Amino acid sequence: MLVFATSDKGGTGRSVTTSNVAYQSALAGHDVCYLDFDFGSPTAGSVFDIDAGRLGVQEGGLHSYLLGGVAEPRRIDVFAETERDSVKDRAYHAGRLILLPGDAGIGEFPSSPGLVSRCTAMLTRLAGEFDMCFVDLSAGRSYALQMALEAVSAPQLSEVRTRWLVYHRWTKQHVIAAASLVHGRQGILDTGEQLGHDREELLASLRFVRTALVDPARPGLTSQQAVWIAEWDSRLQALAESEGAGPLWLLHTVPLDPVLQWREQLITAHDVKTIGIANERTAGAFKRLAELLHDAKAWEVR
Repeated sequence: MLVFATSDKGGTGRSVTTSNVAYQSALAGHDVCYLDFDFGSPTAGSVFDIDAGRLGVQEGGLHSYLLGGVAEPRRIDVFAETERDSVKDRAYHAGRLILLPGDAGIGEFPSSPGLVSRCTAMLTRLAGEFDMCFVDLSAGRSYALQMALEAVSAPQLSEVRTRWLVYHRWTKQHVIAAASLVHGRQGILDTGEQLGHDREELLASLRFVRTALVDPARPGLTSQQAVWIAEWDSRLQALAESEGAGPLWLLHTVPLDPVLQWREQLITAHDVKTIGIANERTAGAFKRLAELLHDAKAWEVR
C-alpha cells in the first residue's frame, strides 16, 4: 500500500501525524517505510529522533536519488538508530520501520520525465518490499505532489493500493484551504485527471484528517469558552460539508496534545502509561488511523 500525506498549509501536523501512524503500523506487525518528500524541509528524522537525519542527510537522500546522483536512496532503520529508548523498546512481532530521508539544503525542484521515471521505479520496488509506504509530501500544490500523482498513474503501479490523506487544522482558513487543495483549480483532482487518473477513483482513494481538535469539555475552559468552541465547531462542520471536506470524506480526527504542541515526536506507550505526558486519546487516534487504512468500509465510495 502507498499512502500519500499532504496538506495545503504548513503547521497542520501532517508529518508528525503520518510518522506516528507509520510507527503504529510497524508496531502492528507491518513492514513500513517512510519517504520524506517534503523537499523544502525534510525533517522527518527529527520526529523519529534520528540525529543523522534531523534536517535531512548530507548526501545520498531522496533528492540525490531523484536527481540521478545515486542508484538507491539512503535508508535509516528507525528502531535501530533512534535516540529514544522507548521507541527502540517494541514487541517482538513488530515489523520494520525504515526512513528514506531527504537531502539537507536542496529545496524544491521541478518535476521532469526523468524524475518521474525514477520515482515510479522506486515506488514499485518499495511497494514490493514493504507492506506500507508512507510518502510525506510538501505542503500545497507542490512539485512533490505533481510527481507523486504522475508516478502512481504508471501501469506498473496500477495494482498497488493507494491512499491519499489530506491534513488540516480545525479552523476556517484550514478547512477552506484543504478543500481547495482537493477540489479547487489545479488541485489534486484536476491535476490527477490531467495526468491520466480517473477523477472519481482518485476521489474515492482520498480522505481528510482533522488535527489538533480541542475538546469543548476539556478541563480548564471557562463556560463561555466551551460555549464558543461548541458554536464554532457547528459552524465549521457546516463549512466543511459545503466545501466537500465534510463527514462523508473524513477518515478520522486527532485530539490536541500538549506534547505534540511543544515537541513533535512519536507518542509511545511509555509516554502515555509510564510517565503520563501524552494523552491516551491521541495515541489511540494514531493507532485507529493505522487500522482505518486497511478498513475497506472506510474507503467505500460515498
